[in-house]
Amino acid sequence: MNASVLIPAKGFANAKQRLAPHLSVVEREILAESMLRSVLEQVRAAQGIQATYVVTADSAVTRMARSVGAQVIREQDERGETEAVTFAVAQMKQNGIETVLILPGDLPLLRSRDVESILEQIPRDCATSAFALLVPSRDRMGTNALLLSPPDAITPRFGFDSFCYHLSAASAKRLHLQVLANERVALDIDHLQDLEVFLSSRVGSESCRGLFERYADQ
Repeated sequence: MNASVLIPAKGFANAKQRLAPHLSVVEREILAESMLRSVLEQVRAAQGIQATYVVTADSAVTRMARSVGAQVIREQDERGETEAVTFAVAQMKQNGIETVLILPGDLPLLRSRDVESILEQIPRDCATSAFALLVPSRDRMGTNALLLSPPDAITPRFGFDSFCYHLSAASAKRLHLQVLANERVALDIDHLQDLEVFLSSRVGSESCRGLFERYADQ
């Protein structure tokens, strides 16, 4: 069964606030756009994707997402990642989508093969059995990939300790549950230490790398 991918994205000017001590507003905009573009390009290159969606309330994000072939679900206002995903998932299920892979837009190491490796875990009997797959962040506090069938199998919640929450929610619903470790998916960019980890790798978005290198030693 093919899955559709959902990527929540806030406006570039409002992204990466925790990097404000190190990057200017313009630099954070460039960083956010570069990472989202990279994630979209890798997702679009992956096999087994039915459709790629971006949920956003921002016009610049909408234009960029559509320029690389993604479909856009527009929010009226920017309300946060959890609210955006919940809103989009409801629309996707109403449109007949049976499986959704939720990814953040700030995974600079993500490769198309990582997306494919997640999709390969979909159980053969997924049409008759609800399931969830989680890929945790590096600190195992966040959820950097959430695969759900049906899309509303659990109510997602992102932010602090979302990994533990999603584990508990899936267990409570008695879903077929898997946890998949993936170092590239596990790296999202919130802090200066994340930039250093990215720079120590030899893969990922070149457009991000040039910006990061200026701040790695701060």
